[in-house]
Parts: sequence; structure tokens; C-alpha cells
Amino acid sequence: MREVFIPDHLDEVWDILEREPEALLYAGGTDLLVRLRFDFAGSPVRRFAGSLICLERIDELKSIHEADGQIFIGSCVSHTKLMENLLIQKHFPFLIQAVKVLGSPPIRNMGTIGGNICTASPAGDTLPPLYTLGAIVEIRSIDSNRLVPLKGFIKGPGKTALQRSEIVYGVWINTDQDYNVCYYEKVGQRKALAIAIASFAALLKLSESGIIEKALFAWGSVAPVIVASREVEGALIGRPLTAESLKSVVPLVEKAVSPIDDVRASAEYRRMVAGNLLFRLLQYGNHGST
Repeated sequence: MREVFIPDHLDEVWDILEREPEALLYAGGTDLLVRLRFDFAGSPVRRFAGSLICLERIDELKSIHEADGQIFIGSCVSHTKLMENLLIQKHFPFLIQAVKVLGSPPIRNMGTIGGNICTASPAGDTLPPLYTLGAIVEIRSIDSNRLVPLKGFIKGPGKTALQRSEIVYGVWINTDQDYNVCYYEKVGQRKALAIAIASFAALLKLSESGIIEKALFAWGSVAPVIVASREVEGALIGRPLTAESLKSVVPLVEKAVSPIDDVRASAEYRRMVAGNLLFRLLQYGNHGST
């Protein structure tokens, strides 16, 4: 029988990891526990027979607070708590847009932001907003504490920079985000309870006359990792937010993404959707407000 540890404090986690260095860590378990039960193309998680460590009782991992111009989101903060938090509502409303379309209410009650990050799925709903916001992942072990940009933390589908005996403590996001337009959209096979065929997060700073002064974009589910193209963003700087401007960078978007064919959509369709999602930004043209 598999042993499951449920510590109340981080000190207990380090003690358990010293005894059980191969143990898998989780909080909500909405992804890991399913993978342990069902085989997904020979997933190594399915074949894992060791112990589990559940982190969901550790209060400091469920904290959301502001410090030195940054918001800290603990790794065990559930998606529902994230949506309800006033700091998140005030500073990062489009992160809430992304969470609102993540699974069902029971999944949002159980699933955590740390789980979404550590699963490292290119279809992870919180990842495109977190990429554009420049989120920094705080990683802790018994004797170290390191900060890694989210872009560097995620190495590929299911692969991260997390090393043995380390945990994701939380993420830090600067509150000084220089934008006046934020947008997130997920395209799936249906309007709810769907994994993304493609997703798109955008932060724009528009001048009063509608000129794009800053642009940060991230696409999900169209490559092994989240796609953020400085070439696309740079090509729009100084231009008005018009259909003509956006149309001119679609070839750059199609070049930046590298989607695959799977049961949800073809690579060709995903590539087309990635470009078309840019045109959703036209609703903000000529007034420059959210």
C-alpha cells in the first residue's frame, strides 16, 4: 500500500524528504492523482509506486500577501482562493480571467497555482498570464532558497527546474505592471470544462491616441512550452492598435509557434487560431482603457 504523508509544517516536509527522497509532492492532486490511477502514454508517474507528500495543510504555502512592491502567491493557493483574493483582483485581473475558465468549480476548489506550474503543461491556464507578468518562482529546500523566472523554470511538458528535495514555495509578481489593457482568452472544443486548443494572454500599454507603447504576449498550447515572442511584440511598438497593424505580425506569430496534431485539434488549426487571437485586442483600439 502506498504511504501518504500530510505534514502541517515545512520542517516536517524536510524530515520526510530525508527519509523518502523519491516521494512525490502534491497539494490538490487534480492532475497527479489522476495520472497515478490511469496510464497516459506510458507516463513515468503512472509507474511510480513510492510515497506521496500532501502539502495542503501547510498554512504558509496558502498565503497571498504584498511585500516590497510584489505580490506573493503561495504554491498551495487554490484557484478559487486566487479568484476571491482582493489583491489579485486589484493588481492582476486577467489572471482571474484565466482561472475562471480553468476546469469546473470542484477542480478550482482543489487545484492550486503551484500544481498548475509544476505540471508544466503547455495548456496550463495560469501560465500565459504568469509569463506576461514576469512571475518569479521561489524554490525552497531544507538548506537553500532560490528564485527562478517562470520562463526558465518550465523546461517542457511535465519538465521543470525543480530538483530532488526541493518544493515550489510560491510565485512573486511585481505590482508595478506598466499596462492599461489586459486580455486573456482560451479556445477549446467547448465553452467550459475544456483543455485549451490555444490560449492567449496580452498586456498592452496604449497611449491616449491608441499607439502601442508596450506589448507583452504569451500563447499556450501551441508549442511544448508557453510561447512569448519578442519579435512579435517589438514589431507592434509605435503602431496604432488597428487590424492592419495586427495583420502585419500574424506571419511572425505563425513562425514563433510550433503546435502539434492531437485529439483536440490539428497543428494547422492551432497555428491559425494563435494568429487570429491577436485580433481580439481590437476592442481596445482608439480608447486605450481596460
